[in-house]
Amino acid sequence: MTRRRPSVLAALALTVTSALALFGCGADDSASQDAGEREAAVADADNGAAGSPRPSSSSATGRPRIDLPSDLRLVFEGGRTGDQVKDAVLADNAERMRAVDAAIAGTDPAGEAVGFYNTGKALEAATSWVAQFEKANATVTGEVRYFDRKVTLKEEGSALLTFCADESKGFSKDRTTGKIAKTPVTRNSFVRYNTRLDRNSDGVWQTSQILSTRGAEECQS
Repeated sequence: MTRRRPSVLAALALTVTSALALFGCGADDSASQDAGEREAAVADADNGAAGSPRPSSSSATGRPRIDLPSDLRLVFEGGRTGDQVKDAVLADNAERMRAVDAAIAGTDPAGEAVGFYNTGKALEAATSWVAQFEKANATVTGEVRYFDRKVTLKEEGSALLTFCADESKGFSKDRTTGKIAKTPVTRNSFVRYNTRLDRNSDGVWQTSQILSTRGAEECQS
């Protein structure tokens, strides 16, 4: 999920990290033409207008539409690898990250997309993370950039994905007052993610495990 360094989010990060073993992995440390077209739509939209809605992809899987507020922009770099399966993994991971922020921002209050793109421990973590924001009466704003996204295909139907997040331009915002909590950029503005995705019976790559490391050396840029 996209968090922010402001004081309120820093506290949230500590709470969620301690409760969910670094933000979502619990105790773990650790395709088709449609998929390719979906990734192209993700890349184009994220490099275009902030908050532009995604076209819904394959109706066969009933993919939920995810909209973000106009003041929140997520940018995903490196969406095309030349391998359709890897591209599908990257596309569904991008939708997963967007889904969590949509739930936090209130554009998907029921969390339909969160449940669609997460399963297992990652779903538990995502649900808990959204609840922490609700409890703090906070939302997210600004821009978060995801880069150095690398997919390793494992046994059939599973993949590992590592990537970095640059949260230096993303912040928390008080829902009531609209006040944005801005803080200086530090090494902790960069986060390293290690995730596992599993393809379900509908062909959706759901995130099943997620581990984040704030301030990771590999992500400093």
